[in-house]
Amino acid sequence: MAMIQPSFSFSHEFTYDVFLSFRGTDTRNNFTGNFYKALCDGGVRTFIDDRELHGGDEISPSLVKAIEESRIFILVFSINYASSSFCLDELVHILHCFKANGCLVLPIFYDVEPSNVRHQTGSYGEALAKHEERFQNNSEKDKNNNMERLHKWKMALNHAANLSGYHFNPRNNGYEYEFIQQIVRFISNQINRVPLHVVDYPVGLQRQVLKVYSLLDVRSNDEVKVVGIYGPGGMGKTTLAKAVYNFIADQFECVCFLHNVRENSTKHGLEHLQNDLLSQTVGFEFKLRNSSEGISTIKQRLQRKKVLLILDDVDELKQLQALVGGLDWFSVGSRVIITTRDKHLLASHGIDVTYEIRELNKKEALELLRWKTFKGKQVNSSYEHVLKRAVNYASGLPLALEILGSNLFGKHIEEWNSLLDRYERIPNKGIQKILKVSFDALEEDEQSVFLDIACCYKGYHLKKMEDMLRAHYDGRCMKYHIGVLVEKSLVKICRLGNVTLHDLIEDMGKEIVRQESPKKPEKRSRLWSNKDIFKVLEENSVRLI
Repeated sequence: MAMIQPSFSFSHEFTYDVFLSFRGTDTRNNFTGNFYKALCDGGVRTFIDDRELHGGDEISPSLVKAIEESRIFILVFSINYASSSFCLDELVHILHCFKANGCLVLPIFYDVEPSNVRHQTGSYGEALAKHEERFQNNSEKDKNNNMERLHKWKMALNHAANLSGYHFNPRNNGYEYEFIQQIVRFISNQINRVPLHVVDYPVGLQRQVLKVYSLLDVRSNDEVKVVGIYGPGGMGKTTLAKAVYNFIADQFECVCFLHNVRENSTKHGLEHLQNDLLSQTVGFEFKLRNSSEGISTIKQRLQRKKVLLILDDVDELKQLQALVGGLDWFSVGSRVIITTRDKHLLASHGIDVTYEIRELNKKEALELLRWKTFKGKQVNSSYEHVLKRAVNYASGLPLALEILGSNLFGKHIEEWNSLLDRYERIPNKGIQKILKVSFDALEEDEQSVFLDIACCYKGYHLKKMEDMLRAHYDGRCMKYHIGVLVEKSLVKICRLGNVTLHDLIEDMGKEIVRQESPKKPEKRSRLWSNKDIFKVLEENSVRLI
């Protein structure tokens, strides 16, 4: 069977990097002209419009097309911007694209106060009053249409003026050249962002990306949203978060992907993570003395910025409190994605929009394993049976399929069967290490209950299992212990009330018990293998409790 790499692209194709909206008579021959040249000199594909030179009363279809094919919009609000119906119609269409697609809109207030734009006072109030007076002289039908148009202009001006941007007064703010270079550097950073490497063969990923994208509701810019992705280790939470990041990063003013929060928090402390967050979003290093100072700095610096923040592998509430303490830390339109093994951690921080990552289905798992083991080459039909055996062993866990694929690459069928035989007896250490992180984070009683389930009670109805274990544990705590195991993504309660867990998580639990005494099963805390049980009973070496 020939292999074809799947099509997976979450990138947008744009004709222009930047669309400049400005009042030509105000700034074409000074600020905007210089700004346009600096952008072009920096390799930024920039659309600049000459519509006002050609007259007419409506924006042309070609201009609409240019707006829709642009990645970033820069609005140069100058003294007479609002006197142009062209500029105002253009602004309305730009903000329509902003709401529909979440593209970055960057206002520059050139020799005008942002409050004048926001509240339509000063020259902006005067210009809109003149438009209204002009519309009053229209026919009744045109008057109604134009008054609606006027209302849209006012709403658009208010909306745009509330976005994070730049303010420059040519009399007080120093050299215009330095101001222009500051913005050009920012734009260059935006368009030169390098996508994160996700995976070489992203089978099964697209459907999950689109589900998370739907939960994020990126097109809505009236609030901050936080989405939690949870599930066992090795299931692909980080991979999913990276793919979502690449899909939507262009729609944000600042982006930050904090990898391995659990590990880096332990090694370097919360201040290190806060510094990393600020460095990625603001653009320079801070010397934070403690996490409290970091909290104040993050809130102060990012409160008016539309941010995409991804916290990968979070395992403690204090990490969330230090990095994304409240929704008011960021501007409306911001999005935060958190990956964790612990669903309860998300609830503890008030995050109620969550996505439970799913294992690959059999078809996807088989496709991925074929790719990893044969690298796109023709697969001999004699391998079909052992491929399916390997897929059944992995039980849809992407990590297991990756490790199996690497270990089985270039091997003969006999070697495949031999390796799978060994893994079924003694699980792969790489898989075990990742899965065991959640177990190690449990309290002693919860670890014990988990091992009971993994070794002896998988498939039992929850109530029956609780009744059987009540004698060994405080009966009042059993529901709590089970709840913790569910929240940590170690066990699941099926719709009918049966307790189950992923096959490889079950193997991980059994291997923990086996390692208590690899050679002498009678010294282990639990027995589940008929062979071991018969051996121990025959030797009369078991002590019943």
